[in-house]
Amino acid sequence: MGKPTGFIEYQRLAEASEPAPSRLKHYREFVRVLTDEQASLQGARCMDCGIPFCNTGCPVNNIIPDWNDLVYRGNWEQALAVLHSTNNFPDFTGRICPAPCEAACTLNINTDPVGIKSIEHAIVDKGWEQGWIVPQRPKQQTGKKVAVIGSGPAGLAAAQQLARVGHAVVVFEKNDRIGGLLRYGIPDFKLEKSHIDRRVEQMQAEGVEFRVNQEVGGSGANAVPASRLLAEFDALIVAGGAESPRDLTVPGRDLDGVHFAMEFLPQQNKVNAGDQVPAQIMATGKRVVVIGGGDTGSDCVGTSNRHGAVSVTQFEVMPQPPENENKSLTWPYWPLKLRTSSSHEEGCARDFAVSTKAFVGENGKLTALKVVRVDWSDGRMNEVPGSEVEIPADLVLLAMGFVSPVRQGLLEQLAVELDSRGNVQATTDGDGCYASSVPKVFAAGDIRRGQSLVVWAIREGRQCAREVDAFLMGSSDLPR
Repeated sequence: MGKPTGFIEYQRLAEASEPAPSRLKHYREFVRVLTDEQASLQGARCMDCGIPFCNTGCPVNNIIPDWNDLVYRGNWEQALAVLHSTNNFPDFTGRICPAPCEAACTLNINTDPVGIKSIEHAIVDKGWEQGWIVPQRPKQQTGKKVAVIGSGPAGLAAAQQLARVGHAVVVFEKNDRIGGLLRYGIPDFKLEKSHIDRRVEQMQAEGVEFRVNQEVGGSGANAVPASRLLAEFDALIVAGGAESPRDLTVPGRDLDGVHFAMEFLPQQNKVNAGDQVPAQIMATGKRVVVIGGGDTGSDCVGTSNRHGAVSVTQFEVMPQPPENENKSLTWPYWPLKLRTSSSHEEGCARDFAVSTKAFVGENGKLTALKVVRVDWSDGRMNEVPGSEVEIPADLVLLAMGFVSPVRQGLLEQLAVELDSRGNVQATTDGDGCYASSVPKVFAAGDIRRGQSLVVWAIREGRQCAREVDAFLMGSSDLPR
């Protein structure tokens, strides 16, 4: 490393944020990227640890020590090249990834880890500012055609990799814009959609064709039969994500005012994009309860506060995690600990070990929910006698994750085998990686592995692209 004592001399510096009262007035990103000097000093904290566990802690195996050192030395363009060698879209992960690499950092054993995510953010932003990120057009065309179904991070990564080796790639997206849940799930204040748009422009220049409002396997006016793609293309990649939300089937579920998070969040994204959304679900002036303690729940909190909710409460059925993990037991793995997001800091009451028994309403409209405290001391969920209470609420948002891909339509038409969890059956080891049970049909991302992170989707898209290239050409030079 360029400065072997940097981790002793310099403290971790987090990215600054716009103050909460100010940022609640808009939907723009509010995190301020590190300056060149700040990023250089943070890169200097990367120690010569011998075995960089951050490489394997990162699902795409980013070569983190190398670009940390390059940033420290001021070699930004080379750092960008190293970053892009393993990650097609660091502008996405540098903003919304939870950074498992930092949990695996050797410094994290007994002090603050290197601010890897903030350095990644700085590198890719500088790359766009300096004009270093340009289309990488193939040297020749292979004559092979590949259809990618779904334009989330897995589909985009697979499409870009395959286009760069000369395949004719067409991406089919059922929505009116490209991006999947990056576009219509993650709030703009975490990821402004201009980042997606410029990647789409780059990929179009590389030869990728995008077709929106095309629901493969659907039944509406814009439906595209899966059989047509099987006939027209040499290979298909299904990368449609895991879109079946976990429901809460308790009395009163049908009351007006109880919605899935993915009914609520995409509407605001569409409004931010300039669309008209009739009867938009709004939290303005309402007592909001978010059920589910993960990232999607946090996104509901931040959006509700920007709407002007009277109050926002978030319930989680699991017990409250410890504020600090036991590093000697968990490192280098992702630890279970209490995580407070920027949305929580903007205003939110959080409660744990709470289970919803019923929704209560008048004249078909939600007015409250009945909840009970639960005890997990014996490893099972047991209701605490006498703890049932009624919580006033005008809007409940269900953010309890996703259970599987949607089976109706595409998967039924393709007749692919599913695993025990309802995901497309496809392995990641040995011969035929990412191949489904149907010839020339491959699967990548959440539709194969289940609900997961953007960085895992990018990994799967890249690896799947290599397998498809090898299937079409007999071998592949694409990285795995």
